[in-house]
Amino acid sequence: MDWVKIIHLLCVMGWMTSIFAVPRALIYWKREYAKLGAFGPLGDLTVRLYRFSAALAVIALITGLVLAQFWAWAPWIHVKLALVALLVVHYVWTGKMVLRAKRGAFRESDLFLRIFNEISVVGVIAVLWVVVVKPF
Repeated sequence: MDWVKIIHLLCVMGWMTSIFAVPRALIYWKREYAKLGAFGPLGDLTVRLYRFSAALAVIALITGLVLAQFWAWAPWIHVKLALVALLVVHYVWTGKMVLRAKRGAFRESDLFLRIFNEISVVGVIAVLWVVVVKPF
C-alpha cells in the first residue's frame, strides 16, 4: 500500500502545480495575446501544462479511492473527498477558461484570476488539514 500512497502523493503534487500555475499563467497569456494578437508560446505552455496535469489528476483520484477503500472509508475521507470534488470543479472551470483563451477570448480580469488562484490555495490547505488532523 506504500507504493499506492507514493503514487498518490506524486500525482497530487503534479496536479496541484497546475491548479496553482494555470490561473496565474492565464494572466500572463492574456498580456502576451494583447501584444501579439495571436496564440504565442505562453499559451502553448499553459495548454500543455493543463493537459498534462489532467492525467495526473485522474491517477491521483483513482489512487485516492484505493486508499479510501484500504482505510475502510473512515469519516474524514468523506470530508476530504468533498473538498477534492470542489478542487475538481475549480480545475474544470480553469479548463473552460483555457479553452476560451485558446480561441482568443479572455473574459476574466487579472483581479478575478488572482482571486480564483488563491481560492484553490484555501481548498488545498483544507484538504491537508483534514488528512493530517483526521478530525472525524
